[in-house]
Amino acid sequence: MAECKQKENLKKCNCSWPGCERKGVCCECIAYHLSRRELPACCFPDSEEKSYDRSFENFARLVREAKI
Repeated sequence: MAECKQKENLKKCNCSWPGCERKGVCCECIAYHLSRRELPACCFPDSEEKSYDRSFENFARLVREAKI
């Protein structure tokens, strides 16, 4: 298995959740959010990510409104 590139991933991670234990560990982040019918922060623009509504439905709304 490949080694986690957490430091490199952190440069691109826009997660603003305080104390997120998965920050920069993309495989854990994606698995966590998909289990909750959500997408991770990196799928959302910064302005929308801060709402913490990472639901599939919110993502679809943003696509319909051409915000993504």
